[in-house]
Amino acid sequence: MKKIKISPSILSADFSQLGNEIKRLEDGGADLIHVDVMDGHFVPNLTIGPPVIKRLRKFTKIPFDVHLMISPVHKYLEDYAEAGADIITIHPEATENLKESINLIKKLNKKVGVSLNPDTKIEIIKEYISDVELILVMSVYPGFGGQKFISEVISKIKILKQIKESNKFTFDIEVDGGINFSNSKEVIKAGANILVSGTTIFKENNGDIKKNIEILKAV
Repeated sequence: MKKIKISPSILSADFSQLGNEIKRLEDGGADLIHVDVMDGHFVPNLTIGPPVIKRLRKFTKIPFDVHLMISPVHKYLEDYAEAGADIITIHPEATENLKESINLIKKLNKKVGVSLNPDTKIEIIKEYISDVELILVMSVYPGFGGQKFISEVISKIKILKQIKESNKFTFDIEVDGGINFSNSKEVIKAGANILVSGTTIFKENNGDIKKNIEILKAV
């Protein structure tokens, strides 16, 4: 089984201390830094853009796992690549031509991720699965942190695992939304190898990030 990785979401960090928060995540053993980008259009919330990501990049060498919840996404891919994203994850609904957007991310020498909302069928990305490095399964509806985990997505994770194993694909299966100590094991068992968590990592055990990451990784 692949090593379990944790990608803490800075959406739950103290935005007035983001540089320090990233250092805390690094010291706590984070494998990736999950950066949620929202435009107030594709999802009903606004977060950070390329200038902030570029400033944060200098605080750590940990890969930036950038989840773009923006539409139309294609014309902004280069901006996020230049800002310091290492993985760029997009929603198929946010681009007019998914293949073209995947190819552009590859051309920018970044890892490609595609994201599936809770009600998005795997079929929409099936012909592109061999082209991506990561599939992000949303276990909440994107837009806000702190939502409750939607357990129905477990079946989707299991199907992706079957597709991955039967075709000997190497893409990561990442899950984001409501991940906590009680459901993390179920998600890992279903086939996920990257867990995104915000509230649990920053708030549980009096904010002991290292301890919280270790608990989430435990199988």
